[in-house]
Amino acid sequence: MMTYLGKIGELTLKGSNIHTFEKLLLKNTKEYLKDTGAKVSLHAGRLYIDCEEKDCEQVEFTLRHLIGITGWAQTKTSEKTIEDIQKTVLETAKEAVQKGAKSFKIEAKRGDKKFPLNSYEIACQGASLVYDSGLMEVNVHNPDVIIYVEVRERCFIYSVAEKSCRGLPVGCSNKGLLLLSGGLDSPVAGYRMMRRGMKIECCYFHSYPYTSIEAQQKVEELARTLSAYGIQTYLNIIPFTDVQMKIKEKAPEEWSTLMLRVCMMKAANMLAFRVHADCIVTGESLGQVASQTLENMNVTEHFAEYPLLRPLVGMDKEEIMADAHFIGTYDTSILPYEDCCVLFSPRHPILRGRIEDAEKIFASLEADELIKTAFENRQIKKFVCGKEVILKEEV
Repeated sequence: MMTYLGKIGELTLKGSNIHTFEKLLLKNTKEYLKDTGAKVSLHAGRLYIDCEEKDCEQVEFTLRHLIGITGWAQTKTSEKTIEDIQKTVLETAKEAVQKGAKSFKIEAKRGDKKFPLNSYEIACQGASLVYDSGLMEVNVHNPDVIIYVEVRERCFIYSVAEKSCRGLPVGCSNKGLLLLSGGLDSPVAGYRMMRRGMKIECCYFHSYPYTSIEAQQKVEELARTLSAYGIQTYLNIIPFTDVQMKIKEKAPEEWSTLMLRVCMMKAANMLAFRVHADCIVTGESLGQVASQTLENMNVTEHFAEYPLLRPLVGMDKEEIMADAHFIGTYDTSILPYEDCCVLFSPRHPILRGRIEDAEKIFASLEADELIKTAFENRQIKKFVCGKEVILKEEV
């Protein structure tokens, strides 16, 4: 039997409702592991998973993507005696030496206050067999390896701890509709809202043949990746070619990108209502492109019938790219298949659009029926825990 330990972060700051968040974290973990025989429990700020060796890969996938823990480790367990702790620490140290470690220190935590030694005494006595064997030297300031000892319901000893996603369990903060393009920004925006506990459903506007099938497949891959963090998501693919052609035909050229965003927002309103979303999420970052000046963002928001959330609004491109690397969307996002926003961009877009002008131009488009038709002809795909699930009936 293999044992994994996850460290709970932000949840520990909750008050009398902490159990609600803990139950949701347990529920999410079990959803990831429902096809395994793993046993999951949560006690005193630690998530425990016991599994057979054959399920380790799925458990580790879960812990890398589970939102609500700060880090995790595969651990050894020992009896709650200092002698057994010493033996297990020695085993862990031997494994570290095989990987090239020459110095170590022990960090101990006594969760069980009935244990006769305090944390400092556990650290000192726990190191004795390693020190006496001459296997490694002690270095408390800059060791090659730190061996962690936690005395709780059981004793847990480990030397490698991996970081995780932090945040609140997905599902505790309502549902958002993410406008997902093929770029770097929108997947990161969706991830950041999931870290605040929000369920995410995705919407993509496709303009075939002006945007290629590869561009759509790119967005599907991004949705699949996001589902690994959000447990499940739907991707709604809305055919927007006729709407864009209407904009190109009737809107002033400098307004074409902004009008496209307005039409997208109109369609997003319909979809948010249909899927019972509580808000709309975009990847906009203030000043990043012409459509994201404060005035133009105000125009876009004016046409939204739901709260419009922009989690990246104060981030720069390097920060966004760092998040994209972390969640695994970067390599997909930079594939050279452009979305409809890029292909129909004017040379000199308007930078400071006014709401009253936008209302008049949108009215002149007479695009409401085209938007409604595009919405009704949408294609829906479902992704669960990083895998596509074939839908048998309409959602």
